Amino acid sequence: MESDISESSLPVYKALASPVRLKIIQKLSIRKMSVRELASALNLSGTIVLQHLNKLADAGIIKFERVGHNKVSRLTVDKINVHFPQTIYSEFESYNTQVPVGHFTNFSVEPSCGLAGKTDYIGKVDNPAYFMDPDRISAGMIWWCNGFVEYQFPDYLTEDNKLEMLDLSMELGSEFPFSNNVWPSDITFYINGTEIGTWTAPGDFSDTRGKYTPEWVPDNVNQYGIMKTLRLTHDGSFLDGQPFTDVSLEDIDTHKQTFAVRYGIKKNAKNNGGCTIFGKGFGNYNQDIEMKLFYS
Repeated sequence: MESDISESSLPVYKALASPVRLKIIQKLSIRKMSVRELASALNLSGTIVLQHLNKLADAGIIKFERVGHNKVSRLTVDKINVHFPQTIYSEFESYNTQVPVGHFTNFSVEPSCGLAGKTDYIGKVDNPAYFMDPDRISAGMIWWCNGFVEYQFPDYLTEDNKLEMLDLSMELGSEFPFSNNVWPSDITFYINGTEIGTWTAPGDFSDTRGKYTPEWVPDNVNQYGIMKTLRLTHDGSFLDGQPFTDVSLEDIDTHKQTFAVRYGIKKNAKNNGGCTIFGKGFGNYNQDIEMKLFYS
């Protein structure tokens, strides 16, 4: 139910301003009840209970209906939203940008590595030189072992905008020659040169085909990853809604023309298992790497 601060909403507030009527609502939240049942449960006369029910009905909180010879009451709302005339805490504005997985601007990778497009591999597999092939921008899946791949996202914020939150979502997995469903890998995230944190991908999956993976891709190579959402706030970072690290927006330089996002595999990582990034047309999520900026 929607209500506001006006006289038309007074019946709602008056209906709630009674301990007896609150008890009636609590009873009716469990099941429909007749006047007699409510009178017995509340130890009141049927006449008094009916007066309270009429006030609740006038406010639109309950309705009467017939069940056989009995008149029963039932709840018609499960929440009441009260709208005040002025918004004190305004919603953040936002914009998103999706960057194709082949649209990286910097890299340093080691085999096994490669790029895949809609119809075939792009260049030769396990040859890092092909990461500079002009056709790389059409890649829907890339993979590598040690090293990193970096992307640039545009910063459209003006001097009058204050960045409040940054979300980065992408489908990730490990990298193993062909595939290994149990192959953990420590993938480290960086934004504008600041290390945000490391997530351990559990494997390089081929137990089933990716929902969007093209038919030409063999069954025994990586098919899909896990969708991960990294959030950076003033209070730290979060991964899939859970606390991740203490790195916050204040720890990164947000006064550049772009946001540089890097995915890295450290040589000294405990789980050195490579990285696969899935974009549109591959994996289980038909999206590229997406950044969403929230600002006030």
